[in-house]
Amino acid sequence: MIVTIVVFIVVPGIPAALMCGSVFLAARSTSPLVRPGYLLWGAILAAIGYAVMANIASATYEDQHHDDFGSLGTVLLGFLGAGFFLLGLGPFIPWLLRMFERLAVRLPVPFRLAARDTGERPVLTAAAVAMTMMITAVTVAALIVSAARTAMDELEYQPRARPGALVVDEFKNDQAAIVQAAVQREMPTVSIAACSGENNAGYFIPDVTGGLLLDPVHVGDLALLRYLTGDPSAPFREDTAVVVTAEDVAISSVPIVHNLSGDHGDYDAYPRKTIPAVIARPADPQVEAIFIPSKVIQDLGFHLVPRQLIVDPGVHRISPLEQERLEERLGRTATVYVERGFQPATGWQAFVAVMAVLALGSALLATGWTSAESRSTRVLLRVRGGSSAALRWLAACRAGVSTACGTILGAAAGCAIGLLLRWPLTTSADWDPIKRPPFPVPWPVIAALAIGLPLLAAVIAALLTPRRTAET
Repeated sequence: MIVTIVVFIVVPGIPAALMCGSVFLAARSTSPLVRPGYLLWGAILAAIGYAVMANIASATYEDQHHDDFGSLGTVLLGFLGAGFFLLGLGPFIPWLLRMFERLAVRLPVPFRLAARDTGERPVLTAAAVAMTMMITAVTVAALIVSAARTAMDELEYQPRARPGALVVDEFKNDQAAIVQAAVQREMPTVSIAACSGENNAGYFIPDVTGGLLLDPVHVGDLALLRYLTGDPSAPFREDTAVVVTAEDVAISSVPIVHNLSGDHGDYDAYPRKTIPAVIARPADPQVEAIFIPSKVIQDLGFHLVPRQLIVDPGVHRISPLEQERLEERLGRTATVYVERGFQPATGWQAFVAVMAVLALGSALLATGWTSAESRSTRVLLRVRGGSSAALRWLAACRAGVSTACGTILGAAAGCAIGLLLRWPLTTSADWDPIKRPPFPVPWPVIAALAIGLPLLAAVIAALLTPRRTAET
């Protein structure tokens, strides 16, 4: 527990501290005396951070086994590299603002005045723009990594049941009857299939030959077989197993190895009972199993209890309201699950929204002082008599320029971080990992973030400017 807490504090804490250092360096770099040295050290730190991330991406590019401890160390090192990369970008914020001020001489008057205003309070402006850059970089990196992780999760997704099926499981043996009665009360007219298991220390294992490995074993009645095959006319006999598979195999019998005592010993010495078997196609290609009638297992001396309660989607489709009512009725007694296919995570949407608000707030901080305090505003008030349109244009340009400097640089940095860190963050701990798919990059969302935030900041600043001016 302590190790977990330390990990959750250290992993995001160190990069966060480095990002705060980037804001500090951006503010310090506004001094002409230390400016050249900070730029040099910033370039060195950024190069070191990028080299670390590139090296980690290269080491985790191949689809191979990575143990949990090694993966954690790799991810932590990647986060440190990203922190140093962003730390090194801090001193370039004042340089970027000065470059825009020099290039603005060829732009329209509002842009020239806005560029001049950014130099009036260089420390505040540089710190606010650096904060905008940090937040934008983190957001863009999270978008890219989330898209890669979603693609990986979709590839690794294994359905627990047929699409639309309700599965109630993870309940104790002595609560099986209570759970079954509760499900039946909630859906009194629906046929419920029960997948059973042994209720003692013994076990039984179908020993299928021909190299066909099917798991799990389904023990039940006709309702369960119809659920597996999706065929109301599926062949059912109380003494015959059904191999439900999409493979082209020929199996006429299934030996069942059984051990009532539960003692572990010589597997070949355990008693076996061979029963006839037939082949049936599954309702879904991903649902494969061996179906054994309950009577066969009971005749071996096993006392069966329900382990899973299943509602066939061909019989009844569970609505979200029914699922919610059943969850309330069962509480923590059992787990209620409805197979709806792969559902991508949507938490990133709330994260992006929160980070966008923070980025917008930090950007507006650069122009948060009253318009009358800036030199350009005083000139406009004196020359044009406080024209509302002119003041709005000036405020919009000032806010838009400051925000654009942060979001564009942050989006570029976030792309570099996200494209490199998505490899260590999608490694597999399996000994036989699957091949990673081509990772999509949400370029439209990134472009909307980099372009939309400056426009939104400009609009907000323009709307707030007349009121501030009137109050002064």
